[in-house]
Amino acid sequence: MTNQPPIGLSILIPAYNYVCVNLVKGLQKQAQQLGIDYEIIVADDGSTAKQAIKINRGIANIPNCTYIEREENAGRAAIRNFLAEQSKYTWLLFLDCDMQLPDGLFLKRYLSNATDDIDVIDGGISIGGDHKALGNNIRFLYEHRAEPKHTARERGKRPYKSFRTTNYMVRRKVALAYPFDQRFRHYGYEDVLFGKQLKSVGIRILHIDNPMVLTDYETNPVFIAKTEEAMRTLARFKSELKGYSQIITAADTLSHSHLDIVIRLWHRFMGGIERKILTGNHPWLPLFNIYRLGYYLSLTK
Repeated sequence: MTNQPPIGLSILIPAYNYVCVNLVKGLQKQAQQLGIDYEIIVADDGSTAKQAIKINRGIANIPNCTYIEREENAGRAAIRNFLAEQSKYTWLLFLDCDMQLPDGLFLKRYLSNATDDIDVIDGGISIGGDHKALGNNIRFLYEHRAEPKHTARERGKRPYKSFRTTNYMVRRKVALAYPFDQRFRHYGYEDVLFGKQLKSVGIRILHIDNPMVLTDYETNPVFIAKTEEAMRTLARFKSELKGYSQIITAADTLSHSHLDIVIRLWHRFMGGIERKILTGNHPWLPLFNIYRLGYYLSLTK
């Protein structure tokens, strides 16, 4: 007979170059107030920011909390698989380290939806920050434009394609049976493939309105570099992600009418100018989607 994990909650946070002590303290306080069995595990994935590591070491002094330092960066998929293996309770709550709790009822809302017929719950995100101060930040502009799609109602219309690893809860047995694909070492799309995998095996995703708050936005150069990295990931795994990416769908549509050649030529001659605008102080959001598509097509000749 297989030993079953004890009923309780393992809160798992991958960390990379970011101080998340306050997030852990807020989660620990909520778990204590609920009177549940719980643990909080933060795993540093080979951070290069020594000061962040030093401060995060204080997490080990918080009751029921563990801080693990890993010397090499294993990637977004592998670190989540590692955390799942380290956990001990029935439910696993995965959270990004750079988010903020919305209020003091965050854990309670998750646990109230953890019924016997549910295996995966996606809480979503909300967009915080000073709109006036962030008016020239391309990441903020992009997330703010997409915010109406972040509600549980909208995500529920496309439950598997809308799944994100930012903030979700999953049964431990599911996380271990269907781990993230560790070929995804670089930024982007490991969550998309995970959503596709869950659909293929018939595991339901419940989308609820229990968002973590995004308040920390990369600089324009950093976000564009991450976007390019995501497009390289998408190009590498385009066969696996077909039907789950609007970029791939748009590229395929263009190729049928041979318009992809035009976009590739445009990107070859204008991509540098577009990038300069997007990484500058006055980025234009519509140009971001044009640049992403052109960059992706330049990789898929």
